[in-house]
Amino acid sequence: MRTKLLSLLMLVSLGLAAQNSKLPRIIILGTGGTIAGSGTSSSRAGYTAGKIPVEDLIGGIPAIKDYAEVSGEQISSVGSQDMTIEIWEKLNKRINEIFANNEADGIVITHGTDTQEETAFFLNLTERSTNPVVITGSMRPATAISADGPKNLFDAILVAADPKSKGRGVMVLFDENIFDGRDLIKINTTKVGGFGALNTGPIGQVYDAKVEFAMHSDRSDVKSPFDISKVDKLPNVVIVYMYADASPDAIDFWIGKKVDGIVIAGVGNGNMNAAYIEAVKRAVAAGIKVVRSTRIPAGRVVLEDEVDDAKLGTIASDDLNPQKARIMLMLGLTQTKDTKKLQEYFLTY
Repeated sequence: MRTKLLSLLMLVSLGLAAQNSKLPRIIILGTGGTIAGSGTSSSRAGYTAGKIPVEDLIGGIPAIKDYAEVSGEQISSVGSQDMTIEIWEKLNKRINEIFANNEADGIVITHGTDTQEETAFFLNLTERSTNPVVITGSMRPATAISADGPKNLFDAILVAADPKSKGRGVMVLFDENIFDGRDLIKINTTKVGGFGALNTGPIGQVYDAKVEFAMHSDRSDVKSPFDISKVDKLPNVVIVYMYADASPDAIDFWIGKKVDGIVIAGVGNGNMNAAYIEAVKRAVAAGIKVVRSTRIPAGRVVLEDEVDDAKLGTIASDDLNPQKARIMLMLGLTQTKDTKKLQEYFLTY
């Protein structure tokens, strides 16, 4: 009788092990940020970003073991105000390597919120797999009362582990909302609902450990041509801000530095004052590519509308804000210097 009982227990144990082995494999790539931040007080806002290693973040959500097989790697430990192109390139390389070697079914990246939208957009254009990549973070440090990081990380892993997430490009999970990596922007400096997608809205939600998608982004579904695996150095593209009575000195400064591209954070529909327009003409004549974006958080910069882009030699950013337009121009310039082709990139991806 005892032998039969032991045999039955072994079969149950083997069955559970087999079941667990079929759980989705998720690798978390830690970069630092508020989600890994540590403060001296649980009730104050002050903290130091990137202090807590990714393994400890995983340990803070023990319930995830029922949903995925999770492991972690530390890529960097910085506040995202210190995010660099070098770290982006490192993330890109590791993501493509993980999927090429079948090391995981999905990837979650923990990241500070300051430049999260830029990292999401860069990776959305450069990673080559259809497997899920989900970025998340938090607005409160791990040591704060009611820290939002553990829930965001839990939900992000669920999204990365869900079969419905394949082929959707890079996504961002924040405050139970799933955003397309192309469309989201940071909309609040301190509140837990720190992100939005003002032109489109979220593409899905996570609630009670259930992942539901409502939309699919056609642009993120299109595979971009920006494979940077053989690019030694990305072009130098800068941003210049437009405001009432702005001097064109900043544009002339960058012309003197011989940068590869300039993005104008224009007013309204990507508009500029007369002094800026004259400076843009000088930049274009010097072989610098100039993109008209806008400081407005929603809407589009329309091609050939208030500004004669063909005559001026400028590129309209469509719905990309200045920081994303910079990334698009950087990557576009790795492929071509033809202004019409660069404009096509902005209207396609």
